[in-house]
Amino acid sequence: MISLKGVVPDMRQRRLHNLVLLNLILALFLSIGIHEVLLLGGFSRLSEDTVTKDGFRRQTLNEEVLSYIQNTKDPGKDLGLYLLETDFGRDRLDAGLKKETFLGLEDKWAGRDGWDSYLKQCRGIWNDVRYFPIPQPSRGKDYGVSYVDSWMFERNYGGKRGHEGTDIMADENVRGLYPVVSMTDGVVRHKGWLEQGGWRLGIVAPGGTYFYYAHLDSYADIKEGDTVRAGDLLGYMGDTGYSKKEGTTGNFPVHLHVGIYLFHGDEEISVDPYWVLRFIENRKIKCVYAP
Repeated sequence: MISLKGVVPDMRQRRLHNLVLLNLILALFLSIGIHEVLLLGGFSRLSEDTVTKDGFRRQTLNEEVLSYIQNTKDPGKDLGLYLLETDFGRDRLDAGLKKETFLGLEDKWAGRDGWDSYLKQCRGIWNDVRYFPIPQPSRGKDYGVSYVDSWMFERNYGGKRGHEGTDIMADENVRGLYPVVSMTDGVVRHKGWLEQGGWRLGIVAPGGTYFYYAHLDSYADIKEGDTVRAGDLLGYMGDTGYSKKEGTTGNFPVHLHVGIYLFHGDEEISVDPYWVLRFIENRKIKCVYAP
């Protein structure tokens, strides 16, 4: 007679082993499936750290998108959805630029992990801006300006680095001629000399975004802690900076450097101001130029 002693426990162990192995295999396929769903839906683009990524910081738009957001009530939200859905401007928005598309995108993205903080940052960039920083002359000569998307162009003063802003160049290379006004409401956080930025101002807008104006020739009657309104005079365009010595001029043509920065935890994140400036390019207050 064949003894069954020890066979039943051994069979139980094998079954338990097979069950554990099956669960591990199922868990592996489940995790792969979830990962594939996230990739296919693009959901992995959204996280608490999305605003620190190069794709987001570049704020890549196009003329068609720019035209659409001119007539939206919440440009920050719509552009935030657009950037997520198009992999930050790399893909086309196949459903088209229309209200129904963005309602559908909001259903898709809103409520996911990281959405609330992401939306706040998007609104902080876009929803507080009111006026182009260089006014239009109210009479006489039309003093023009120009600018291009120079985001991360190479700069060499103080060591090689990327350009974190947009330079608005003066057609008339005359310091102290062009007024500079605030693009937003806000509170003046910084005023004074920086080696690279020269005479500069930093203003925190209501949404928490920091708007930076550099290379000023002089200031308006303004100090740190003051509250400003969009369109208030901040000072005059100049060519100060690139020196540790306060008041240094002439190291480059007259222009205004505009920077936009987000606060993310302990990090200060720069984003490309070019399309923001394009967004408000035709929103200019009028004032008297005094050549």
